[in-house]
Amino acid sequence: MKAFLDVLEQLYRKILLGATLENDSHDYVFYLSLAFSEQDCSDCSDTLDVEGVHRPSSVHLATVSVAPACLKRHSQMSSTREVMLLQLTVIRVMITRSLSVKTEFHAKEKYRDIIKILLKSSDIDSKLTCMFQNSDKLLSHMAANCLALLLYFQLREKITLSNSWIAFCQKNLSEYPEKDKALYCLSTLTIVMKEILKDTCSQKTEILKQFLTPFNTIFEVFYNSLFSQHFENHQDFSKIVNSLICFLELLELLIASRIHLKLHFTCQRILFLKPSCVLDVISWPVQAFVKRKFIIFIKKCLLCKVGEDLCRGSVPALMPPDDHLDVDMLALADAVLQAVDLGLLRTLFIHGKPSHFGGDEVQPGWEHVPGPDYVILRAASLLIIRSLEIKFQNCASADEMKVDLQRFMSELLSFLKRHLQPSLQSHNLCEWLSRVFVEQDDDMLEAAKALLGIYLKLTRKCEATESLTQEKEMWNHHTHENGYNPHCIYLFLLKTIGFDSTVLLDFLISSETCFLEYFVRYLKLLQKDWDHFFTICCKYFDVTESKDSVNIYCCISSLVQDSSGNRTEPGPLAVLGHHRNAHACICHASDASSEPLNHIVLSKEAHTTLPANSLSPCRASPSLVDYGSSDDSEEESTDQRLANSRLTSFHQEAVKKIQDRIGTSRGEKELSLEPQLRPLVPKKSNTPFSVDCDLASDSTASQVGICYRTVKCFEELRGAIYRLQKKNLFPYNPTALLKLLKHVEAIYNKSLNPLYNSGILFPGTLFP
Repeated sequence: MKAFLDVLEQLYRKILLGATLENDSHDYVFYLSLAFSEQDCSDCSDTLDVEGVHRPSSVHLATVSVAPACLKRHSQMSSTREVMLLQLTVIRVMITRSLSVKTEFHAKEKYRDIIKILLKSSDIDSKLTCMFQNSDKLLSHMAANCLALLLYFQLREKITLSNSWIAFCQKNLSEYPEKDKALYCLSTLTIVMKEILKDTCSQKTEILKQFLTPFNTIFEVFYNSLFSQHFENHQDFSKIVNSLICFLELLELLIASRIHLKLHFTCQRILFLKPSCVLDVISWPVQAFVKRKFIIFIKKCLLCKVGEDLCRGSVPALMPPDDHLDVDMLALADAVLQAVDLGLLRTLFIHGKPSHFGGDEVQPGWEHVPGPDYVILRAASLLIIRSLEIKFQNCASADEMKVDLQRFMSELLSFLKRHLQPSLQSHNLCEWLSRVFVEQDDDMLEAAKALLGIYLKLTRKCEATESLTQEKEMWNHHTHENGYNPHCIYLFLLKTIGFDSTVLLDFLISSETCFLEYFVRYLKLLQKDWDHFFTICCKYFDVTESKDSVNIYCCISSLVQDSSGNRTEPGPLAVLGHHRNAHACICHASDASSEPLNHIVLSKEAHTTLPANSLSPCRASPSLVDYGSSDDSEEESTDQRLANSRLTSFHQEAVKKIQDRIGTSRGEKELSLEPQLRPLVPKKSNTPFSVDCDLASDSTASQVGICYRTVKCFEELRGAIYRLQKKNLFPYNPTALLKLLKHVEAIYNKSLNPLYNSGILFPGTLFP
């Protein structure tokens, strides 16, 4: 036995290094044949330890004396186990090396020849199948892995699969749950599917077709049996849970192959044909982690992210459209929305012990922090949003889409309000997305992209039917009321990352999120919808942030008339009336105000002298990555200090001019400046507006206008992208993206031209 192990160890080391084997292939097959069983242990030592008995003469072994008769049986069994484990390991490594492109050609051919002889000369698949139910779990696991790799080798080499193994799987899967060997079949099938999806060969689709053909109908039978079980008939829930988890892994691989390899077997489409079976598991009386796995699985299916780790690198970035897949996705989305209508969200277990890799038990000395399970909250939110997006892509009625959107978003927001602490703000429900997804940026961007797609789809429909300003205002109110306004969502995203442009740069460079697609679509919307964006900045963000701080919030009419009907000169900020003409926005101070805002409205603290530190710009968040190189980092640092000093001086100068010219008496009805050379405000414009000139003092820095901070973030991002592109360090061509960013900055700068003309700002103050 010792000599046998020595040969196997030497063989293992050689194969691990990819070395060429010099002896005859049949000699190596002798040492890899699984000829041992527990009942043969007493005879194994005599057979193997005597030199020259059943041993190829070409393989030289050291002479070992016959084992003494008093050798204990457990020692023999232990040695047998070690031999079998080492045999299985050598077979696995040899198959892996034979399929690797890094293995030298002659060594690879030798490995293939040995494996083919092993498959023909010994009934190895039957022997491995018999080892499935071995009480030794390690031996059973190794046998399943080894059998799966042998099956994959046969598929790659176009060798017909063993009929005995196919019959074994068909019998156990079709007779579930009476037969308890189905779990071993699922495990083997899962490993084979993983190997097929990981493969980079061009015949991947043909290999998968050959593998799935014998099991196409059996999988459907097993699917129906597994999800139609009644728990009252089972005393051991662990077997059901194990079967659910094991089949879920296989089902994910089948759907991944359906998406990426464009096959249409029934077993690949079974989830889309019968989605209610899987959705029903969420309401079963099973452990919370099982429900979590299933809801995450459905989320990945709707996002087409199943099997992405296995298929990455071999799948083209832009796949051709698949009409059959679109029909399947629509069926799944409809099933999800129907389940939500029937109370799916009420069945989710959100509170309880936290689930971690190490289990859900809190160790002594560690305090359990109560709170919701954000994994479930994120998955449930994405289920609804993505299902709505898929459904609306196939819906032609704007009214029907509005009704569905309001119903399901109300359901989702009510669900989130019950579990989020502190609860969502009633004045801006769009905050929910950044609150729920703050710890998972890829899911957050998927949700934001889906909501943006829904908004654009509905906007196009509404523009075709609604032309009145009142109807458009109702539509904008609807977006806030149901938490999917794209501008609010993006601004909350920026607030979450502290307006740090390097985080956006990370998102753009990373291939793990959909930020590029989302960002480009949003920038295109922003160019067309700047007025709405600016209104949101003033109405929902600047006012809110300055509510409890020392602030100045200026609201002035574009044309003020005195009691005698004579026109007064425009005030210091009235020049911003040109925002609308420059694609900037008109913003109302309050919907509840019934009086026209034709005088300056100041807060109670407006007359208080502001401290100097309250005028400093908001501190930049620490960068995640330093993208500057050694040759220009000093220059960038200098530019940043210059920009910050300009920003500070701008705020100080603007506030000083405002305070000097406004005075401290609220009784003054109008403001005046020195007469302008030309009128800056159209005579007939009487739409009230406000300027995001709010200045606040808090523990870190003053609040700067959200609109300015957003555009400043765009400018910093554009500069970083340009520097990387100039050094050929950016992973793709960003020319179109740079143009979009530049255009947004141009719109913002154009809206500030009246301020330059009035003397409040000087050219180059904001964007040197």
